[in-house]
Amino acid sequence: MTGENHTVFLEFLLLELPIRPGMQDMLYAVFLAIYVTTVLGNLLIIILIYLDSHLHMPMYFFLSNLSFSDLCFSSVTMPTFLHNMQRQVPSIPYAACLTQMYFFLYFGDLESFLLVAMAYDRYVAICFPLHYTSIMSPRLCLSLVGLCWVLTTFHAMLHTLLMARVHFCENKVIPHFFCELSALLKLACSDTQVNELVLFITGGLVLVIPFLLIILSYARIVSSILRVPSARGIHKAFSTCGSHVSVVSLFYGTVICVNLCPSADNFVKETVMFVVYTVVTPMLNPFIYSLRNRDMKGALGRVFFKKKIPFCI
Repeated sequence: MTGENHTVFLEFLLLELPIRPGMQDMLYAVFLAIYVTTVLGNLLIIILIYLDSHLHMPMYFFLSNLSFSDLCFSSVTMPTFLHNMQRQVPSIPYAACLTQMYFFLYFGDLESFLLVAMAYDRYVAICFPLHYTSIMSPRLCLSLVGLCWVLTTFHAMLHTLLMARVHFCENKVIPHFFCELSALLKLACSDTQVNELVLFITGGLVLVIPFLLIILSYARIVSSILRVPSARGIHKAFSTCGSHVSVVSLFYGTVICVNLCPSADNFVKETVMFVVYTVVTPMLNPFIYSLRNRDMKGALGRVFFKKKIPFCI
């Protein structure tokens, strides 16, 4: 059998979690509840922003795209993970594995870029409040979001095409619970130097540069506030940026843990970190933006409780 045949007809096996028999059903119910909450929470934010005209602003336009990205990001891995928890031998076909890897990279990168666009929006809102409407025009917002989608498409496609050239041999067991890029490269029996080089270079472009741009935006925001310090200005900045800072901290905190924590020899620890990264973080984002945002609370009341009882006589 040639290397090409190995690639075309290959079916990968995924590692199972070392769960006690009595804990299987309980953990399945927990993961299912987390996933359903993630889907419903992000769908609710998208629907509220679409239906409520008060939320038709740049900030919530970016937020609706972020919620869609979060919803899709968790949906890339969790349905397969939940399905495999109920199977004796968890497996995934080669084509489905590459597809899962593509969309995992796609929506993970998309969230990183969208957080940069949202940081720029907050920077303009605080540092140039009088020119906010003219700067953050609908055309600019569409261009920023379009750029995010285009960049992620090229990046995910680049890694997928490079992975399609890799040949796999006898070892079909992916040391992970889904088709993660680094885990797949460990199974290759052909040269992967190009893949690893591209992964190293693009990893910096997709994660490090956006993170630095966000830090730069908030450095300018803090500098602007300190020029004219006031309790009102600080409160405004906190109310404007608090939710975004929380989401950025949660997203990049989990990314750093996943990529830098020494867990290569501990499958359980690595799985827990990836579950936090792929499911828990997207689940918490809607709560962060809805619980700490008066506009979202108001939209919830206007959309679902349109009939208001007058309190004045």
